[in-house]
Parts: sequence; structure tokens; C-alpha cells
Amino acid sequence: MARRPAALARAAQPRQHAHMSTSRVIADALAPIVDFIYPPRCPACGAGVGEQGGLCAQCWDDLVIPSEPCCAACQRPFASASSDGSALCGPCLATRPVHDGIAAGTLYTETSRKLVLALKHGGRIALAPMLARLIAARLPTANPRRLIVPVPLHRRRLWSRGYNQAGLLARELGRFGHGIVLVDALVRTRSTPTLGGLGKRERAKVLAGALAVRGSAKERIKGAEIILVDDVLTSGATSSACVAALKRAGATRVTIACFARVLDEALDTARGSKG
Repeated sequence: MARRPAALARAAQPRQHAHMSTSRVIADALAPIVDFIYPPRCPACGAGVGEQGGLCAQCWDDLVIPSEPCCAACQRPFASASSDGSALCGPCLATRPVHDGIAAGTLYTETSRKLVLALKHGGRIALAPMLARLIAARLPTANPRRLIVPVPLHRRRLWSRGYNQAGLLARELGRFGHGIVLVDALVRTRSTPTLGGLGKRERAKVLAGALAVRGSAKERIKGAEIILVDDVLTSGATSSACVAALKRAGATRVTIACFARVLDEALDTARGSKG
């Protein structure tokens, strides 16, 4: 009699835990050697730090973590603490978002910008676990049945860069127990130019038909709750196009998860409260 998937999963758990424990022991044993050859440096400013992958105190202080009270639809932080948890921000009142929430690890600051650039263009893929941990702290309770889908790169950009930074973050969120990673569920059907400087209509025109659910993933997407992962959320045009494609394929809920969210007005408020 064939063993059920749940039984197979339970049987595999001890082996998985043993593998993770062995890897951790090896990593801990080699850490002093690595630190001697490559002294730990803050990936944002280069200052000496206590361990590999850590930030210095000044750069940690420059990171701004979104907090409540916030918009009930998009989690945009509010300046006033009088919100009852159901209030919407101005942009969401004007146009109800297609997504079901935004989980941002940080607001976009100089330090978060440096970390994103180091991951995206500097080949510092070892930063992915730290950035993903900050994202995971803002996500709903871990749910292994969710699907985790990264915003895709066009194949030309993927070939030139060698990796998709959103895919690296998605993989780490999967390791943290937030769901099953479908790294190629979405596809860019054509290369698109940068959206910087374009208005809302122009961005929508550029992205029209450029993002779609891969045919082989449609059955998995239908009826699923999804976390859509990207490194930075700016205008939201690309992520909105991804959300729309996922919902056309039958996804029930799509939460956008990113490391850094560009919200200048919320950043000013947050920095004022720090002072």
C-alpha cells in the first residue's frame, strides 16, 4: 500500500532536521576561519561588525520598520495614532488596490537602498537571509500551505545577472515556513524598460500583457493564497500587474512582500517619531 504524502513528509522530517543540524555544526566550526580570512564588515557601510552578515549599530538605526497604526488595505503607516484599524489611506480610498495587503520589511532609506543594490547588482546573495528575516517579521502567521511567488525577471536580464533577487528572498521565506516556493510561476513575456519617471497610465501601458502566469503553474495557482515577493516596492505598478495576473488565474488572496517600500511621507513621520 502506497504511503500517503503526509506520512512521507513526517518520515522525511527527521532526515531534514538532521541535515540542517549537521550544516549548522559545520558552519559554526568554520566561522572563526572565515572571520579570520574575511573580517566581518557591515554590508551597508563597511564598518567592522561582530559577525558575518550583520549591520553596524548606525546602519541598524537608519533602518525604518513600518508600524501601526496603518492603512487597513495597504499598511501605509499613519501619522495619527487615532486609527481604529479599519481606516484607509488616501490612495486606497481613491482606488481600491487589487492586492490583499503589503508586508514591507523596511521603508526605503539610504541604508536599505545600499542593501538592495548590494543584493541586486553587487552579487551579495548572502544578504538574502537577513533581508528575508525582516520581511518575514511583517508577514501573517507562517502557513506552509501558502504559495510564495517571486516577481520575475525577463530571461535576458536573468541571464546577464545570473539570479533573480526576488527569487532568493522567496526561497528564504520558504525556509522560514511561510509557504511553498514556485519560483517560475510568473513569467515576463517581453522585456520592459525602467518605469522611473513614467506616470500611472504610461506605466500601465508599458506593463500591459508583459506579465503572465506560466501555463504549468495555473493549476497550483487556482484557489491558492499567495505571497508575491520583490526586493523594492516603488510605484507598485509591476507588483499590481503580477497580482492581477495571479488573480485572473484564480488566486484567492495575494499579499505583496518586499524588503524596502518607498513611502517618503511615511518615512518623514517615522523619522520624526525617532527623534
